[in-house]
Amino acid sequence: MSPRLRTDGAVGRRWDRWTLLGLPLLVFLALPVVGLLIRSSPTALVANLARPDVGKAIAVSLKTTLVSIMVIVAFGTPLAYMLGFRNFKGKRLVETLVDLPTVLPPSVAGVALLVAFGRRGLLGGALEDLGLEIAFSQAAVVMAQSFVAAPFYVRTAALGFGAVDKELIQAAMLDGAGSWKLFREVVLPLAFPSALSGAVMSWARALGEFGATIIFAGNFPGRTQTMPLAIYIGFEVDLNTALTLSVILILLSFASLWLIRASLGRDAPEAQASR
Repeated sequence: MSPRLRTDGAVGRRWDRWTLLGLPLLVFLALPVVGLLIRSSPTALVANLARPDVGKAIAVSLKTTLVSIMVIVAFGTPLAYMLGFRNFKGKRLVETLVDLPTVLPPSVAGVALLVAFGRRGLLGGALEDLGLEIAFSQAAVVMAQSFVAAPFYVRTAALGFGAVDKELIQAAMLDGAGSWKLFREVVLPLAFPSALSGAVMSWARALGEFGATIIFAGNFPGRTQTMPLAIYIGFEVDLNTALTLSVILILLSFASLWLIRASLGRDAPEAQASR
């Protein structure tokens, strides 16, 4: 064995001993999840899924998050492309505005949306003249989810766009590729793993949104009551409903994160082989 391999092994063993200090935090993070899964038996989970209130909450969540992620991808992709490729005056301000919803308390996000789009908000009068009442509707649910979840897609996709090899772009431009063809056939395929990861993260964040939704959209069963809102009510009315929806959200969130890790790690063996 070469000295380099022996040194690398020693460093690896030292890091292994050092990382033992992180085990208490790992246990702390895993224990509530394990406890929730143990507390909910599969039989009770299946039985509770047939309840009308549970089905309505699931349907509202899946419907609104599907619309939210479509809106986020449609409008977030051009913004991510601009942030990933362009250097312009005020870029730092734009990046700060994009990231702001991730650090705002959810209740503040809900109040801000209500002040902007509510009946007495900045645009409330204009919307009312058009016959649109946004607050306390499913549209408000979609807007609340999009507001808090969009930064996860935009920032991740922007990193993917920014990582595209500029020489490939220049070569495609020399071959006569227009801006749309360049984006569709060169940039987007190369940045697609990052964009996909951002979309999955954004969807998972929208699925778990609570604070902004309950303030801006309310908590009306079958209309604006998403799974997190039904869990909140379930603790006061029926714990089984809260447990069932909590397990569903955990499984969906875990599957989303697993998908992200799998997509990002798909090229890991090739990267290691090239070193």
